[in-house]
Amino acid sequence: MIVPMLLDVRSALPPLTQPVIVSVALVYFAVIAGIGVWAARQTRSASDFFVAGQGIGLWALAIAAMAATLSGFAFIGGPGLVYTLGVGAMFIVLPATITNSMTAWVLAKRMRLLGEVRGLVTVPDAIGARFRSPAAQGLSGIAILIAVIGYMATNVLALGLVIDAIFGIGLGPSIWIGMAITLAYSATGGILAGIYTDLFQGFLMALASVLVFLYTLKAGGGMGAMSTTLVAADPAFLGPWGKLTPLAAISFFFVFGLGSLGQPHVVHKFYMLEDPRRLRWYPLLMTIALVVTLLLFFGVGIVMKTLAVRGTIPPLGKPDDATPAFLLGYTPLLLSALVFAGVASAIMSTVNSFMNIGAAALTHDLPKALGFRVANELRWGRIWTVAISVAAAVLAQLSGTLVAFLGIFGWGLFASTLVPALAIGLNWQGATREGAVASIATGLAVTLALETLAFQKVFSFPAGVTASAVSLVLALLVFFAVSLATRRGTGAAIDPDVRLVMEV
Repeated sequence: MIVPMLLDVRSALPPLTQPVIVSVALVYFAVIAGIGVWAARQTRSASDFFVAGQGIGLWALAIAAMAATLSGFAFIGGPGLVYTLGVGAMFIVLPATITNSMTAWVLAKRMRLLGEVRGLVTVPDAIGARFRSPAAQGLSGIAILIAVIGYMATNVLALGLVIDAIFGIGLGPSIWIGMAITLAYSATGGILAGIYTDLFQGFLMALASVLVFLYTLKAGGGMGAMSTTLVAADPAFLGPWGKLTPLAAISFFFVFGLGSLGQPHVVHKFYMLEDPRRLRWYPLLMTIALVVTLLLFFGVGIVMKTLAVRGTIPPLGKPDDATPAFLLGYTPLLLSALVFAGVASAIMSTVNSFMNIGAAALTHDLPKALGFRVANELRWGRIWTVAISVAAAVLAQLSGTLVAFLGIFGWGLFASTLVPALAIGLNWQGATREGAVASIATGLAVTLALETLAFQKVFSFPAGVTASAVSLVLALLVFFAVSLATRRGTGAAIDPDVRLVMEV
């Protein structure tokens, strides 16, 4: 299955050790350090650490959500997919406009209001409050924690590859340096540092994307000339499904459309919004941010395929070389440096979000599910942030194949365990406690089983079928079936304040 991660974690980027690129990277890291120091001084409570004191504006929220959503995939992995799959690769990002509207409609306002009414700080908090179930909250916290560590390991390895390509210091030291930089502002400033570094990183990503897209048009002779070249060489490349089968394209659209409603590093940010009345503008702002940032995703993949077809360049040895090869061959060095800094910044945005929700699961959700509260959540949140980060960095040292598997598993686990209980549960009053617990357990077990069996090559899925799609569908079916079967029991009860929020 293809997931939104940075690159093929089994291969390295071309060497980028040039004075301009190194200098820009150092300036970028200095800015991040400055934001971390400022945020640390503003973080005085667990609420500040986990939800930024509910004081984030809509613009900052939208840009931060965009940066956390895309990671480095938009700049490296995405163009490689377009180079390989043509228009078919766009089915991963096409659901974005629908997803943004659905997210604002079914989740954002309810989560923000629930957060204010109940003082919630985590995604499992919302599930626990909706179903009056510590078990559902604890089980979803376990699923998030497992997925977070695996997904973090994938992104940390990718960050190490980028830093190694820039500074040439070796992959092992690069992994620990990248993690140390991200950890420095995450453990001290919490999500507040994450939001404002995401804001800076998001603007950096958008600016780099627009500038690179203009250079792709120049290098390829315009979109019309590139289309003519590609259609003459391979009509399917720009066809409605690209190089994918129709089933595979639709499967991508389904998994990345509906599955995005269960990505906790994005939906968790809704707790932080200062004024929920402004959420009506969220779909528009988020969509604009994504479209602008994804110009590079599409443009680089198309132009490199065009240049290869024309014989201007040899075919790429690895699809993930599309962006580095184009930047170093067709753009000014300063712009290349800006993009590579943007790649590192995008990965760090995602890693920071995972650190925060993973620490929240250990500090808040699991103790609450077990019937006790941690005395000093701010201190323990910082401690667990460090512990999770070290675990992810250690995992990132393992074989690239295993780390790639962990990233795939993480995405599917988020979708299958959280979409039914969270996205549907907050909108369907017929959902029950038993249905929520059963669906989370199903998503956890099925995703683990299918992804592990596929990884061990015990079997392979038919073309176009993914483990994430199967586990998400099964979790949804179990959620509806068990809820309907138990709708007359005590598990169907909803607290009055939660019901009021659901009816708003």
